[in-house]
Amino acid sequence: MDKKISIILSTYNEASVIEQTISQIFKYIKNVEIILVDDNSSDGTFEKVKKIDNPNLKLFSRKSRGLASAFSLGLINSTGDVVGWIDSNMDLLAVKLPNMISKLDNHDLVILSRYVEGGKDERKGLRIAASQIVNLICRFILGRKIKDYTSGIFVMNRSVLNKVVPISYGHGEFFIEFLYKAKQKDVKILEIPFTQPADKEGISKTAPNMFKFIYLSFFYITRIILSLVRRD
Repeated sequence: MDKKISIILSTYNEASVIEQTISQIFKYIKNVEIILVDDNSSDGTFEKVKKIDNPNLKLFSRKSRGLASAFSLGLINSTGDVVGWIDSNMDLLAVKLPNMISKLDNHDLVILSRYVEGGKDERKGLRIAASQIVNLICRFILGRKIKDYTSGIFVMNRSVLNKVVPISYGHGEFFIEFLYKAKQKDVKILEIPFTQPADKEGISKTAPNMFKFIYLSFFYITRIILSLVRRD
């Protein structure tokens, strides 16, 4: 019997790309459910996805915002033997999901990685600099076994949750702590190289300017340190 797959999407103002992303996931993965959590988009994202007639699409809309809590809400409402996460504006990467899922026969968690051999990052300016700096800090403090702590594009066997559960606050930094704790619990992690495409919207919602970058950096660095000292 084929494993059931759950793919979680978090959206905020993704009206221009979300239909294509959903279409590509359904195209490349059999026996899949998509759990979409929209954080009060103002551009009609949720209205668009509500028009998609597919019983394997679960939709949630909320007033609050936050990547970690959106993932947790999706996780709670998922039923798959395999759970995955992909950026909602990266429809081109959906084709990689079947290969990632196949690797779960011998690994527990598979990440698309920009920092293993063959990986690249085609974004520009502050986006690529921020990722490189944060990952250098992560490898220095948390260990070099994981190369890309901030990819956020992954699939995992549901059994991983018996060992480690993501803490549902913060933005992308929640994934750093989750990966570190998973490695500490001997979860078998595999990184597969990929090329991070340029942002379709041309601007990052995470760090659109230097002020926001510095502001978020504080939370990332704090979370990295907490990963070391927080008790299970």
